[in-house]
Amino acid sequence: MKNQVNIPWEERPADSQAPIWRYRHNPVIKRDSLPNSNSIFNSAVVPFESGFAGVFRCDNTSRQMRIHAGFSKNGIDWEINPEPIQFLLGDAEFVHSEYAYDPRVVYIEDRYYVQWCNGYHGPTIGLAYTFDFKTFHQCENAFLPYNRNGVLFPKKINGKFLMLSRPSDTGHTPFGDIFLSQSPDLKYWGEHRHVMGPAAFEDSAWQCLKIGAGPAPIETAEGWLLFYHGVLRSCNGYVYAMGVALLDLEQPWKVLLRSQPYLLSPQTNYECVGDVPNVVFPCAALRDDAGRIAIYYGAADTVTGLAFCRQDEILAWLKENSL
Repeated sequence: MKNQVNIPWEERPADSQAPIWRYRHNPVIKRDSLPNSNSIFNSAVVPFESGFAGVFRCDNTSRQMRIHAGFSKNGIDWEINPEPIQFLLGDAEFVHSEYAYDPRVVYIEDRYYVQWCNGYHGPTIGLAYTFDFKTFHQCENAFLPYNRNGVLFPKKINGKFLMLSRPSDTGHTPFGDIFLSQSPDLKYWGEHRHVMGPAAFEDSAWQCLKIGAGPAPIETAEGWLLFYHGVLRSCNGYVYAMGVALLDLEQPWKVLLRSQPYLLSPQTNYECVGDVPNVVFPCAALRDDAGRIAIYYGAADTVTGLAFCRQDEILAWLKENSL
């Protein structure tokens, strides 16, 4: 993962001791930032050149799910291409996509890889690469349907690419475990390992229905820091919140620590009110050389929010609040 010096940042409010805090001008990307957008959320951001680039989920006013590229100098003010990404043939026999949503982006070696939920006879993990966020080359889908929340690690481990995912079904799946898969070439995937599943209701109810990986894992000296979402089925519907886990550096299917309380849950108006109420869904994290972290997250499946934390504080909090 590329670190960036000038990531968007705001200090913790003076009256707060929370390990994570929201940007006071949220939402950072509003639902109507494009002429025909119904909502812009669950999007990915990475350092690029002297600023930032991103791939954004933009549902249009026909409620078609598409992903768009965009650029920003400061990570706050974005110019998003009003036209969806048109993929070219890369390492694939053909390009096919009935829909595209919930992207992640990670830089590995010499290029940026995009992962997203791709419609191919049901949801699966689409994969593409770009060098400039203008031309995108689609690869073969990573897995068969049904699967969601495909997230690549930002470097090879033991010579292999690693991807987290959550095997799924056509809708709100009644199961929701995170698995890890390995590949020598980003085409053939195997050596699947179970990472973690939903927690018991009595232990940690916010993540008792299903979980899914969020941004690309962040490498630390103590392990891979993984922000993830968890889901509770409440009497008022689903509630999505954010947690964090620490995975082993060399065998990242081994969970060292996992948060029992949530880090961030739907509490503000823009997180509680929208097309899908009560959703906090992390998809991107930027870290600078001082260990500050900026997290982009979807709010109520409608807008994009931004939250901040510090790596050392998150690790200390996790050690004190692990399942």
